[in-house]
Amino acid sequence: MNWHLRLWNIAWGALTLLGSTVVAQGGDWPQILGPQRTGVAVGEKLTDSIPAQGPTVVWEHKVGEGFAGVAVADDIAVVFHRRGDEDLAEGLDARTGKPLWSKSFPATYAGGYSNDHGPRCVPLIHDHVVYLFGATGDLRALDLKTGNVRWSRTAGRDYDAPDGFFGVGSTPIVEGNKLLVNVGGKKKGTGIVAFHLADGKTAWTATDEQASYSAPQAVTVDGVRHVIFVTRLAAVSVDPEQGTVRWRFRYGDAGPTVNAATPQVFNGHLFLSASYGIGAVCRKIGKTSTEEVWANNDTMSSQYSTAVPADGHFFGIDGRQDRPPGRLRCFDVLTGKIHWTAADYPIGNLIVADGKLVVVTDDGELILARASADSYRELGRAPLSRNTTRALPALANGLLYVRDTTRLKCVDLRPAK
Repeated sequence: MNWHLRLWNIAWGALTLLGSTVVAQGGDWPQILGPQRTGVAVGEKLTDSIPAQGPTVVWEHKVGEGFAGVAVADDIAVVFHRRGDEDLAEGLDARTGKPLWSKSFPATYAGGYSNDHGPRCVPLIHDHVVYLFGATGDLRALDLKTGNVRWSRTAGRDYDAPDGFFGVGSTPIVEGNKLLVNVGGKKKGTGIVAFHLADGKTAWTATDEQASYSAPQAVTVDGVRHVIFVTRLAAVSVDPEQGTVRWRFRYGDAGPTVNAATPQVFNGHLFLSASYGIGAVCRKIGKTSTEEVWANNDTMSSQYSTAVPADGHFFGIDGRQDRPPGRLRCFDVLTGKIHWTAADYPIGNLIVADGKLVVVTDDGELILARASADSYRELGRAPLSRNTTRALPALANGLLYVRDTTRLKCVDLRPAK
């Protein structure tokens, strides 16, 4: 093993000790941004190039409305979308696309600033159960193998949660025997709600925080467990057992702004990023407070996508989907120093695997590049779709799952035999 890879394995080991408690087998992508919600796929082997005509499409599946990415576990890919007046959850054979089960639910969401009224939250798979959070705040638990409904809650209605700009969109997180959700209820003390995994009953409620489009992250720092939520206007750490607030600081702005990137933690430091003039911040995590290390609107201001770690550095796309192009950057998360910038870059979402960046752009392009702090080195790019590919991609066993506005595609990124 060379020194470069060894250092990365050490750094990744530290990250996994701090990450979410969802248990994943090798090759699984069971939740938003993968096994640890970092956008990193461990143990994958990928091709070193992309043919000009594009990679092989293994299978395709027709989908309806929504921007929810795919989750993959136990060789089952789960996609959550909307057709007409129904929300549809489907389990597909991850390698062949063969339909295994399908469950439909009434779809009533009709508001917001988007013409798309489908689900926004990536399904969450934990212990052979799929958890779904719909655009109106309906929460459901389904059996992964059969799709049978174990329980359901009208969480949005129960706690009087508003739709927000684009419907409900903060993907829940499993912590211990609970499902923690940024519900954003108007009822007092129902900003964050914990539900028992077994039956969906409420375990605790906490804060008056409004909901965002950011997914929470769970980490352990100095022996203290934190579940970190970036809400509409703040970053908040809660004790997952009782819902007690450990610390809170202002992050975000009133008006037409969005917090959407997932919080990342590296070496005991919290990194947040948003656009709309909010910018990025790095803070040292303490038990009951945080200390600002740096903050600016220059290093990384990502509108929806999350910056991802590789080899001790972070990579992210700075810019907005409604004001392209963006800038792909490599930066030091502990100092804010920019190592390099690839200008005029398409807006998109990133995955790190096998020392490479897998970029799926908002306009349907696949880009493969080296995950190197030295310089930007592109390995290839090719079109995947003529439609919008805003949903987060997933990577499992060398297969990339990309969803546009009409199709879910499974693309082969495995090395040639």
